[in-house]
Amino acid sequence: MLRPLRALGALALACSCASAYAWPDRPITFIVPYTPATGIDLVARQLSTQLGKTLGQPIVVENVAGASGNIGSERAARTAPDGHTFMVQVNTLVMNRSLYKSLPYDPVADFDPVALTSWGTLLLVSPTSRKPATVAELVAAAKAEPGKLTYATPGVGTPHHLSMALFLQQTGAQMMHVPYKGTAGAVTDILGGRIDAMFLPVHVALPQIKGGKLKAIATGSAKRLVQLPDVPTLEEAGIRGGNVDMWYGVFAPKGTPPEIIARMNKEISQALQSPATASAFEAQGMVPATSSPAEFGKLVAKDAQRWADVVKAANITAE
Repeated sequence: MLRPLRALGALALACSCASAYAWPDRPITFIVPYTPATGIDLVARQLSTQLGKTLGQPIVVENVAGASGNIGSERAARTAPDGHTFMVQVNTLVMNRSLYKSLPYDPVADFDPVALTSWGTLLLVSPTSRKPATVAELVAAAKAEPGKLTYATPGVGTPHHLSMALFLQQTGAQMMHVPYKGTAGAVTDILGGRIDAMFLPVHVALPQIKGGKLKAIATGSAKRLVQLPDVPTLEEAGIRGGNVDMWYGVFAPKGTPPEIIARMNKEISQALQSPATASAFEAQGMVPATSSPAEFGKLVAKDAQRWADVVKAANITAE
């Protein structure tokens, strides 16, 4: 009886290998849990153009926006793990794990990390009409009148919000949170001098900084930006653990064959070396970056714990 079983096992292995070798055998879908024209959408579309050529199958970008990315993320988590559906996400994914207590999916456990694609920087900015021009001055002013100074965000639980929550926890300062429904309203009010400070992505803040309407107080990345070489990082300004860079990456539904994940990781890494991809990312204030699936998984797990601690300390909930 052992020989037939061994034969069946060998046959199953052969079929599995043949199936993996044939991948992909139909179009691939990239689910983006946000609206078109966002940074994460750009990542997905840039990759889809490159990967469609090397994989020999078209890649369709599907925007499934809503609930801070939870609607699209849940759909991606529920798809068949056959290597024909992937999700392109930002670190909002792991933030949501702590912000929402009753999610119908697990933002971390229900996905297999495939590859890191890039880093995005947030800038701490204020209106040029307001006095604080440095981190020290902003902290001193906030401590002098706790809760009087305001900071804006595109909404509760966004990276902009949690980055400021971390900033306030690290400095011991208190500011009033003014959440908006999206970035546009927040930018309008900070440009009008009705908001004291906020974190903004580079591609949103830079034109206003160059136009003299906003001033950059600090860079939320590990290194100073080439575009703003005189602006210190939060670490340089004395904020320990102040790096609030946003990672972007690709995930697969849990259980996707590891050989498919390895192949997709390799193709993504090669696509990120394209000068066209680098230029497109830089235009959005992002820097291309690569990693192995295991390295990306460690980053995701570490970041999930980091933001869980911030959410708990600030008692933030998005529900």
